[in-house]
Amino acid sequence: MSNNIKVEDKDINIKVKVWRQRDAKSKGAFETYELAKISQGSSFLEMLDILNEKLVREGKEPVVFDHDCREGICGMCSLYINGHPHGPDEGVTTCQLHMRRFNDGDTITVEPWRSAGFPIIRDLMVDRSAYDKIIQAGGFVSVNTGGVPDANAIPIPKVDADMAMDAAACIGCGACAAACKNGSAMLFVSAKVSQLDLLPQGRVEAARRAKAMVAKMDELGFGNCTNTRACEVECPKNISVSNIARLNREFIAAKLKD
Repeated sequence: MSNNIKVEDKDINIKVKVWRQRDAKSKGAFETYELAKISQGSSFLEMLDILNEKLVREGKEPVVFDHDCREGICGMCSLYINGHPHGPDEGVTTCQLHMRRFNDGDTITVEPWRSAGFPIIRDLMVDRSAYDKIIQAGGFVSVNTGGVPDANAIPIPKVDADMAMDAAACIGCGACAAACKNGSAMLFVSAKVSQLDLLPQGRVEAARRAKAMVAKMDELGFGNCTNTRACEVECPKNISVSNIARLNREFIAAKLKD
């Protein structure tokens, strides 16, 4: 006899309080919209699609928001929902959040990332190119091109391989910086440093990488880490703050060598 209990999704009526802003220089404000008969089986982004269809029918400007894969991989669905990056669920992105997390009659507040490093483009869409610039500063390894080496040519301890894979799970969505009271990007930078530095291929440029990526992060206006761990709590991929400790060690060692 099966113990599985099937929960039937219901239709709910909600109010969506959305931040509207024409561009980074314009003054923004919240606008509230009412939506009826939203299936709790819908994803959060599908709910926003329904809202936009309603606005278009009414001859109004649709809400601008970012999305791509809708599978929790691309990191583009960067929304603050009821005060939490990506919403009330843990370990999920906005596109993986479903309306069953909300109740009939709820008012849902939706905002863009609030960080100096992510200026608003329009409404709920922010410019996250700062993370791309940090990666370009050092988030890579330099190797000679040629034949593909055998996968087992360089033995790597399983512990190191597992930690590198955990760090590589970071999708660069920006939730860490948005959650941090200082707007720090240290969790993102440390994850990208760790995924390379833990492997032999990445050790060659480890010192240069740590200095270059931290310098670029500071240049782009991200704040300092004060170990509140809000980044770890809100990260949709559960990246550990132990990576920040590793980055600090790499950075200090690199500076001492200088």
